Amino acid sequence: MRSNARCRGVLAAGAAAAMMLGGAAGAQTDIAMMEIEGGLSEQPSPLAWIQSSGSFTTLAEVVEALHGVAESNRTDALVIRLKDAALSTSQIEEIGGVIRKVRDSGKRVHVFAENYGNAEILLGSYADETILQAGGAVSLSGLHMEEMFLKDTLGWIGVRADMVQVGDYKGANEMFMRSQPSEAWDQNINQLLDSMYGGMRSTLKTNLAMSDAELDAAMEAGWLTGADGAVESGLVDTVVDLPLLTEHLEDAYGDEIAWSDVEPDASMKIDPANPFAMLRMLTTPPDHTPKGDTIAVLNIVGTIVDGESVAGGLLGGESVGSRTIRRALEDILAEELIKGVVVRIDSPGGSAIASEVMWQGLRRVGAEKPVWISVGSMAASGGYYTAVGGEKIYVNPSSIVGSIGVVGGKFSMGELYDKLHINIVERSRGPRAGLFSSVSPWSESESEFVRAKMAETYELFVSRVEAGRPGMDISKTAEGRLFTGDRAIALGMADEIGSLDDAVTDLAASLGMSRYDVMNYPGPKSFDEVISEALGGFLQAPTSSQLGAAAAVRELLGDRSWRQLSNAGRALLNFREEPVQAVMPQVMLFD
Repeated sequence: MRSNARCRGVLAAGAAAAMMLGGAAGAQTDIAMMEIEGGLSEQPSPLAWIQSSGSFTTLAEVVEALHGVAESNRTDALVIRLKDAALSTSQIEEIGGVIRKVRDSGKRVHVFAENYGNAEILLGSYADETILQAGGAVSLSGLHMEEMFLKDTLGWIGVRADMVQVGDYKGANEMFMRSQPSEAWDQNINQLLDSMYGGMRSTLKTNLAMSDAELDAAMEAGWLTGADGAVESGLVDTVVDLPLLTEHLEDAYGDEIAWSDVEPDASMKIDPANPFAMLRMLTTPPDHTPKGDTIAVLNIVGTIVDGESVAGGLLGGESVGSRTIRRALEDILAEELIKGVVVRIDSPGGSAIASEVMWQGLRRVGAEKPVWISVGSMAASGGYYTAVGGEKIYVNPSSIVGSIGVVGGKFSMGELYDKLHINIVERSRGPRAGLFSSVSPWSESESEFVRAKMAETYELFVSRVEAGRPGMDISKTAEGRLFTGDRAIALGMADEIGSLDDAVTDLAASLGMSRYDVMNYPGPKSFDEVISEALGGFLQAPTSSQLGAAAAVRELLGDRSWRQLSNAGRALLNFREEPVQAVMPQVMLFD
C-alpha cells in the first residue's frame, strides 16, 4: 500500500558487507550498495512472481528501491555500482530524478564503475561523487547514428521494394527504396539528433556545473582517456581500486563504514530448498486481484502487432499484441478497486489496425476511469497513435514522440526468381486478388489505389490525434515528423516532463488517494500458461544455429543497439501479415 509512495526495495546485510574493513564499533556511517547490471526491462517478467534472481531486472524495481533509500532512517549514503549497465537515456533520466530525491533527503550518492561511457557519465552526473576503478577508462563520445539504404542491394539480388508512405517526413520506406536519404527525411532525422545531443549536453552542463566551452574541452580530452585525464577533465571525481572503496569512504566521512545491500523486493519468490513449497506455488495460479484502492499500470512495450503479445523468438525483443492489451483493459474496467490507469508506452509502432484497436480500448476505459500516459524511450507512429487515447501525456526530455504517418508495401521478387530459375505460375480470382503478388511490381494505377487506401488510414490516425490533442497544430507535427519530449511539450503533443513514477503519483493525488497499491497489467502468467505457450510455439521456434547467429550479432552490437535492430526486424516481418504499418523508420544509434 502506498503512503505517498510505494513498496520499497530491501536493505540487507550481504555482499557489500564483504567490503568492510574491521568491525563497526563506535561512530559509523551506514552506506547502502546498489548494483545495476546489464539492461533494465520496462515491464516485469510474466514469471516475476516466482523468479528470484536477487538482482534488479526492471526500471521500476530500481526506482522503488531508490525511494526506499531516500525514506530509510538506517542509511546515511548510497553507492550505485554500475556493472556494464545498458541503460537508455530516458531510463537514466528517470533514475536520475530519484537520485535527486535521495540527495534531497540528506544522503550522499556515489556512483562507481569500472569504465565510464556516455550512459555512465550521464547517470553519474546526478550523484555527489563519481568514482572510476583504478585502471579503468572514460570515453564521452557524443551520439552517432547509422542508417542502411538497401535499394541497390535489393536490385543487385533481383528484389524490388514497392513501398508507399503517407507523410513527407516519414522516411519509413527510404531504407528499401532509396540509396540516399531524401531531403525531408534528412532534415527530420538531423533535427532529432540535434535535439537529442542538445539534451545530453544540457543535462551534463547543469549537473556538472560546466559552461559550453568547458564541456567541449572535457569531451575533447575525455575520449578514451585514462584515470588522470578523466579526473582532470571533470568527467569523474576520483579514482579508487574497488577493494579500497571502504577506506576511501571512511576518509570522506571520518567514520567506520557499515555496509548493507539494496535488493529488489524478494517476496513471493520460490525457495529452492523447499520442494513442497515450490510445487505448491507452481501449481497455484498467481493472485492478481486488487486488495485495496489501486492504480493500474498498463505496459505497452515493443512493436505493436495484431493478436497476442510475444517475447523472444529469433530477433528477441518484445511485441505487444492488441488482443492481449484489450483483454487487460477489460479486466481493468471491470475491477472496481482500480481507480485510474497509467499506460506506460515504449514502442516504435507497428500494425495500424492494432494501434486503432488499442486506441479504442483506452477510450472505452477512459469514459469511466482516468487514463494517463507515461512515455519511456519512445511513443512513435503507432505508439503515439495509442498515446493520444489517454487524457494526459507525460514524457521524459529524451523520449522520441511523433512519426504521425503510415507506410505500406510489398517486395517484388520476379527478377530474383528468374536468376534462380524458379518459374512461378500465378492464378487469381477477384479484382484485386493479385495485388500483393510476389512476382510483379505494382503498376501506376495499383500504386495509386494503395496510396488512396493508405491515405484513409492516415486521415483516421490524424483524426485520433486531433481528438486527443485539441489545439495542437497538426501542420507542424504530422507528416512523419519526430521530436524529443521537451519539444513535444512545446508543440502541444504532450503535457508534462515526468517519469512513470511522477505520472502514478500525480494521478493518485488528483483522485485524492493518499494510500494505494500499484498493479501491473497484463498480469503475471501461471506456470501452466507459460508451459502451454512454450509447447505451442515449439515447432515455430528458431533453430539452434539461428539462435547462435542471433546471439553473436547481439553480443557484437550490445543490448541497446540489438533492441533497435530487433524492433526493425519485427516491423519488417509484420508486412507479411498486414501491408499498412504505423511504424517509425529504424536507425542504429551508437553512443
